[in-house]
Amino acid sequence: MKKYCLAAALSMAFLAPAAHADTLLGLYVGVDGWQSDNSGSFSDSGNMQDFDFEDETFISYYAALEHPIPLVPNIKLKYTELELNGSTLLNETFEFGGTSFTTNTTATTVSDLSHIDYILYYEIFDNDLLSIDLGVNAKQFDGDIVVTGTANGTTTTETVDFSGFVPLVYGRAEVGLPLTGLSVFFEGSLLAIDDSKVQDYQAGIAWALLDNLAVDLDIKAGYRKMTLELDDIDNLYTNIDASGPFAGIQIHF
Repeated sequence: MKKYCLAAALSMAFLAPAAHADTLLGLYVGVDGWQSDNSGSFSDSGNMQDFDFEDETFISYYAALEHPIPLVPNIKLKYTELELNGSTLLNETFEFGGTSFTTNTTATTVSDLSHIDYILYYEIFDNDLLSIDLGVNAKQFDGDIVVTGTANGTTTTETVDFSGFVPLVYGRAEVGLPLTGLSVFFEGSLLAIDDSKVQDYQAGIAWALLDNLAVDLDIKAGYRKMTLELDDIDNLYTNIDASGPFAGIQIHF
């Protein structure tokens, strides 16, 4: 995690002068279903191994609290399920977790890259026509990768646990379409430093199914893409891409 320490020091002080506080306390909760097409490779040394990952359906849950207190950032927590199942026929020896999986071994993996986003942000604009949020995000991984290899009737399994935080810059923008109840939005977190690149963004359209003083209910759909090029997070290296359509529901109290 030493390679990410610099990004973690990004100061909210640059955002605070332009921030506009909410006039009312607001709680947002939501859930998304994400149909993801997955590809990539990983290693715990320097030799990355490609796997043929299956398409999966993942679930994300989130909650955000917005308040009227000046200079204090709003907070959003988001959990994303990301458990990848894949296989490959090795054409060269693959070292993983201290075990050598030799050529012509049929290798399978269950790679748990599920994570939690801890987001602190300010509302730069907040009205029915335009909403812009800017802040920082700490993406926390606490999972494992299991590799099972079968060759000549012998099966070997190796598990590598990993954990750590990846600091990211966060932004969100939403533009309302007058008299329609529709809006278009973009939300993303990103980091590019040294040999690491992390991008997690989604874009789509939302429809206000219910809008009154007590509760708002929106349904939304769009496209989400995640790139995890991690360089030495707890001795793990990844080059994973996951992307595809999503749909979800959001409630605002």
